[in-house]
Amino acid sequence: MPQTIVKGYKALMDEANARIETLGVEDARALHGREDVVFVDLRDPRELEREGRMPGAVHCPRGMLEFWIDPDSPYHKPVFAQDKRFVFFCAGGWRSALAAATADEMGLTPVAHVEGGFKAWKEAGGPVEQPGA
Repeated sequence: MPQTIVKGYKALMDEANARIETLGVEDARALHGREDVVFVDLRDPRELEREGRMPGAVHCPRGMLEFWIDPDSPYHKPVFAQDKRFVFFCAGGWRSALAAATADEMGLTPVAHVEGGFKAWKEAGGPVEQPGA
């Protein structure tokens, strides 16, 4: 018997986007490089190798986010203990919406995510470090 999904990804995304700040690429570009803002790249390593990186962004694979944020976790990363604004992005803006909502639920504030993700960042001419550079 097939499993019944109680709440699909679209509902989860709608809830996340209703609760967290969504930044357009131009707004995100205006924040890039500021000392009080941490950009968090949620893409997996293969995506970074294929597409490049946002200069200065912290790489946190999506599967590790909760463990890296929680100071009680043996995997905690000090970057997430800073009193800064955290801006999440992924390839297209889906994972980052869910991740930002999760980070907010965990008490990491303020958080936002980039609408359209790294793809939109690149298309808008945002700075990119190419693979192997």
